[in-house]
Amino acid sequence: MSRARISNYRKGVAAIALSAVLAGGFVATGPIGALNDARADAVQVTPPPQAAGFADLVEKVRPAVVSVRVKKDVQQTADRGGGQFSGPQGFDQLPDDHPLKRFFRDFGMDPRGDARPDARPDRRGPGKRGPRPGHERPVAQGSGFFISEDGYVVTNNHVVSDGDAYSVVMDDGTELDAKLIGTDPRTDLAVLKVNDPKQKFTYVAFGDDNKIRVGDWVVAVGNPFGLGGTVTSGIVSARGRDIGAGPYDDFIQIDAAVNKGNSGGPAFNLSGQVIGINTAIFSPSGGSVGIAFAIPASTAKQVVDQLIKKGSVERGWIGVQIQPVTKDIAASLGLAEEKGALVASPQKDGPAAKAGIQSGDVITAVNGETVQDTRDLARKVAGVAPGEKAALTVWRKNKAEEISVTIEAMPGDMGKSANPSSDNGGGQNETL
Repeated sequence: MSRARISNYRKGVAAIALSAVLAGGFVATGPIGALNDARADAVQVTPPPQAAGFADLVEKVRPAVVSVRVKKDVQQTADRGGGQFSGPQGFDQLPDDHPLKRFFRDFGMDPRGDARPDARPDRRGPGKRGPRPGHERPVAQGSGFFISEDGYVVTNNHVVSDGDAYSVVMDDGTELDAKLIGTDPRTDLAVLKVNDPKQKFTYVAFGDDNKIRVGDWVVAVGNPFGLGGTVTSGIVSARGRDIGAGPYDDFIQIDAAVNKGNSGGPAFNLSGQVIGINTAIFSPSGGSVGIAFAIPASTAKQVVDQLIKKGSVERGWIGVQIQPVTKDIAASLGLAEEKGALVASPQKDGPAAKAGIQSGDVITAVNGETVQDTRDLARKVAGVAPGEKAALTVWRKNKAEEISVTIEAMPGDMGKSANPSSDNGGGQNETL
């Protein structure tokens, strides 16, 4: 075959192949077609139904959540000796118009170089900067929420404890003055009241925290770092946490992001009910690490009801020093379980002593309800109204006895204690 014929033949074959490609490869036969038919289908995943978000819930509850602003009277602070300069020896002997004193006053500093907490910008001229006597300065901010249409607001005691004046900022930015109705340091709760007869406030209700389980969703709304209306979500991480805040510790642990300023804000279930009040966080850095603690709604409701009615909380008291029942103590006393509270000593002339409670008794139940530990006993006794009788089951000399005790009101100085626990020879003693 001549060179010309070979070239023409090759051109013809190439043209046929190109035509096959342009035609979609339908002329392919034999091994190539078989390979295409045997190729496996690409992986396909059927998307699940889109999970419902929290937008509808948030839209309804957020108007009931407020930012709480706390102010203090500067003149009262000055009268008590607060806000005064302190510095090197002889500093207080300098004349008031001395350049050094003017410098510290003008720049809101104390002589050690630290910013004074009462310093704030003022354009009233040289030597007149800082808060004016008789005026209020911000000292704290937190969160809260309405529980009634007539303006009762729940928050934390530690948010309002240092204040002389209070206000709440609504979701729409409106700021309204509020009055402090009452506080309860032992549970870190407080109630404010906004008086505005022309307005009915959106409010939320307490839910049954006993129905929530570890793993349930929670939604937190609050005012972290002054950012009002911030919403975060998470789950219930644990129940019954004791963080050393007081004898009534029974916190719900959640992993929703809670930061400074969230204190006093609500934690909602998916029905829009308040199941906890965000109160504390565990954080090595000061920011959220997913470990937050909320006061259970059942505890908060009892306290809040009393604060609204009486302005204070009255708790039951039996007058005993108690300590935990350890494994060794349980074995030595013949108890089958490490439950209850060991009576270290009954207080002289106290309700327990009058009823015949003795040192060495183990209180195992109150009105038929099992006592798990010392804090559980404290909560149960505190929940009995003063004047009522309570049936205490005690373990004494290897047998159970029932003793009727008339509950009295807890003395005022004990009621103000934030944490009455103390370390006593390796065992924790508490008074109740």
